[in-house]
Amino acid sequence: MIDNIDIVARKRILYVIIVGFVIIISFKLFSLQILERSEFSEKAKGNSVKKIVEPAARGVFYDFNRNLLVSNKASYTLEIVPNDFDWDNAKLVEKVLGVRRGYIKKILRKKRSYSKYFPVRIKKDVSLKVISWYEENSSYLPGLTYAVEFQRDYSFGVMGSHMFGYTSEISASMLKRFKGEYSRGDFVGVNGLERYYEKYLRGKKGYKFVVVDAKGKLVRRYLRGRKDILPCKGDDLILTIDKKTQKKAEELLKGRRGAIVAMDPHTGGIIAFVSSPEYDLSNFASVTPADVLDSLNNNPDKPLFNRASMSVHSPGSTIKMLIASALLQEGIITTRNIVNCKGGLQFGNRFFECTHVHGRVNVEEAIEKSCNTFFYTYIQKLGLKRFAKYARMFGFGKKTGIDIYEEVPGLVPDKKYYDRVYGKNNWTKGVLLNLGIGQGELAVTPLQLAQYAALLANWGSTVKPHFVYALKESGNKPFKILKYDTIKVNIDKENLRIVRKGMYDVVNRKGTATNIALPDLKIAGKTGTVQNPHGEDHAVFVAFAPYDNPRIAVAVLVENVGFGATYAAPIAQKVITTFLRYKKNVTQTQNNEGSTNNDE
Repeated sequence: MIDNIDIVARKRILYVIIVGFVIIISFKLFSLQILERSEFSEKAKGNSVKKIVEPAARGVFYDFNRNLLVSNKASYTLEIVPNDFDWDNAKLVEKVLGVRRGYIKKILRKKRSYSKYFPVRIKKDVSLKVISWYEENSSYLPGLTYAVEFQRDYSFGVMGSHMFGYTSEISASMLKRFKGEYSRGDFVGVNGLERYYEKYLRGKKGYKFVVVDAKGKLVRRYLRGRKDILPCKGDDLILTIDKKTQKKAEELLKGRRGAIVAMDPHTGGIIAFVSSPEYDLSNFASVTPADVLDSLNNNPDKPLFNRASMSVHSPGSTIKMLIASALLQEGIITTRNIVNCKGGLQFGNRFFECTHVHGRVNVEEAIEKSCNTFFYTYIQKLGLKRFAKYARMFGFGKKTGIDIYEEVPGLVPDKKYYDRVYGKNNWTKGVLLNLGIGQGELAVTPLQLAQYAALLANWGSTVKPHFVYALKESGNKPFKILKYDTIKVNIDKENLRIVRKGMYDVVNRKGTATNIALPDLKIAGKTGTVQNPHGEDHAVFVAFAPYDNPRIAVAVLVENVGFGATYAAPIAQKVITTFLRYKKNVTQTQNNEGSTNNDE
C-alpha cells in the first residue's frame, strides 16, 4: 500500500515538473515571439541588412555670370576591409592596379589606427576596366570592394589654384577634433575657398539599405528602398570672379613670379586673383602622387605659396597717394605748395636721390612725375605717428579679412617697432624719407594694394574684399546673397579729387605710365619700383578705370623684372581692358551688393 502511495506521489511530482517545464518553455517562446519580437527583429536585421553610405556631391563654383569654374565628376575608388581581405590576393590586386608590390600593405599600415572592420581606400579614380575585372571576380576577392564617389573637375579653362584650394582625406587628428561631424575617409577642404566654405560645400551624406546573404552578397533592396536617405548636395558658390578676366590675368603672369588682384571698388568683389606660378589642381583631385608633391615642395619658385595675399614687399612709389592724402587732410600742404626738385634731397650727411630733376612741382605733379624730392620734403612734416595712422586707415598692417584663410597682415612700422628693432631712440628721422617713397620697413601684400586702389577709386569707401557673392542651395531655393562690411577712410572728397587727378595724369598726361594710355578708356594709376637687395627690382602698379566711374581697381606685382611702368603697368592695362571692353554685360551694380557714392 505504501509502495502504491510512493508511486502516485512520484508521478505527481514528475507531472508538476513536466507541466512547469512546459509552462516555462511556453512563456519563453511567447516572450521571444511576442513580447520581444521587435528587439530581436532589429537584431536579425542587423545580421542581414547592410547600410551603404551614399556620398554627397560638393557644391560647385560659378563665376559672377554663372559660368562654371569648378565642378564634380564621378570616380571609382577601390577599397579593402582589412579583417576580411585574403592576403593571398594582394599580388594579383596590385598587378591589376599597376602599382608596386607591397603597395597595399603600405597603405593599410598607414591606416592601422582605423577599425579593421571598415573599408580603407586603396586607390582612387581607378578605371572602369579595373571595376569590370572586380565585378567578374568579386566572389573570389573577399574584403575587396569599391565605392562610387565624386572628385573635383577643373576642366573649365581657369586654374585659380590659390583661390579655389583643394580637398584631402580627413586626418585622424581632424577626425578627433570634429568628432561626430565627419567619418573616416571623408574629404575636407584644405585651403582656399574649399576650406573657408567647407560647412556649406560638403553637403549631407545619404544612406542606402540592402539585404545581403551570409557571404555578404547583395540579395535585394531593403523594404524596396523606403528607408533609404538620399544624399543632399552641398551649396554652390556664386563668385564675384569674372572668368574671362581671370583667365587673361593667368595668361599674363605665366612664366613669371608675381600676383594680380582686381576688384570692384563699389562692392569689394574680387574680379581676378592670381598668384604665379600656380599649380595644377587636378593633381589634388585624387590621391596626389608623391613625386608631384615633392616637385612642388622643392620648386624654388614656390608654386604652393599664395603671393597674392601672403607675399609682402615694400609698395614703392604707389604709397605716394596715401602720403599725399594725409598731407592734404592734415592741412600740411595745399596744391599751392611747391618743391623745387633738383634731383634729390640732402639729409644730414646723406643725399637721397630722386628719379629725375623735376624742377618746381606741386602735389598733383609730384604724383604724376613720381617726384621723390617732394615726398622726402613733406614726409618729415607729417611725421611717423601720423604716417602710421593713415597707413592703417587705408588697410595696411592688418588682414583685409578676405574669405580665404591664407593671408598675412604685412607691417606698418611705428615708433614702437623702431625702438624694438634698433633700440629706444636709437634711430633717426631718416627712416621717414625711405617710408615717404614706399621703401624701408613698410611691407604690404598685393591684396592690400588692390583694396587701397579701390578706396582711392571710390572716393574713400569700398567693401571688404571677398570672393563669394551668394550661396545657392540645392533645388529651386533663392540665392542667399552675402553681406560684407563697408570700409571707409576719413579723407575729404576735395583732397581725394586732387590725389585722383594726379593718378589720372600719370597715365594720360606726362606721367610715368603714358605707355598704357588709351584713347577710348581713361585709366588712372601709379607706378612703383620696389628695391630688392637680392636681385632685380620688383615692378608694381596700382590702377582703376574708367576714371569718371570706376568699375575695376587693380594691383599688379611682378618680381625681379625692373620698372613698374615697363612690366606691371601693361599687365594692368590688359586686365582692365579685358574686363571693361569685352565684359560689358558684367554689371556688378549698386543693387547687387550695395554701393557707395561715386559721383565726382
